[in-house]
Amino acid sequence: MPTPKIFESEYRFCLILWENEPISCADIAKICLEKLDWKRTTTYTVIKRLTQRGFLKVENSVITSLYSKEEIQERELGEMVEKTFEGSLPAFVAAFSRHENLSEEEVAELLRIIREKKDK
Repeated sequence: MPTPKIFESEYRFCLILWENEPISCADIAKICLEKLDWKRTTTYTVIKRLTQRGFLKVENSVITSLYSKEEIQERELGEMVEKTFEGSLPAFVAAFSRHENLSEEEVAELLRIIREKKDK
């Protein structure tokens, strides 16, 4: 099953969910009011929408996600690389590194990831 598309406001909601799940609908509504300035009805609308799209599961008013943060990030990044950089990961990394200074630790981590992929 493909990972569902998550929109910006839904992603902000999901960040709160991933940090607190499993969580009751009432409790996440309180957190969303505090962190996102959302009314309870807005939070419940997002919960309903994400449940209908198969991203969340709600049982006895307790919410859990059916996709991890990493799965959603991978999908979003893959879509952006495909759309913006014509599927070229090197073009993405080059563009990113032109505008951001990478620390030695970040460069070492990228090299480790590349070596790992190369060895597979």
